[in-house]
Amino acid sequence: MRPQPLIAVSDVEKSSAWYQTVLGAVSAHGGPEYERLEVEGVLVLQLHNLEVGHHQGRFGDPAHPLGNGVGVWFETDDLPAAAARAAELGATVEKEIHLNPNAQHNELWLRDPDGYLVVLASVG
Repeated sequence: MRPQPLIAVSDVEKSSAWYQTVLGAVSAHGGPEYERLEVEGVLVLQLHNLEVGHHQGRFGDPAHPLGNGVGVWFETDDLPAAAARAAELGATVEKEIHLNPNAQHNELWLRDPDGYLVVLASVG
């Protein structure tokens, strides 16, 4: 089994550009309603427009704030390079690179354009 996380966002194309830059990902779909982001051919994140429902309905309630209570973690082989990309983008930093004593790896905590917590973690 392989995870295929999906988050609802207010602007798929804006969020896609943000995640592509921060994660070094590429678009595997594109468009204003839905996006698949891949790193080295592996799906790492799906983005779905909050306002658009399909056969499954909506993925979120527009009356509730996005990002509340959700965090997405990404392991990276090069945390300093990912941090530099995030800085160039002007990403909101929640916590600078620090050691997570429980996981014994370094982490950088960011907020994406919709307020989701995004954690970039070094390889343990």
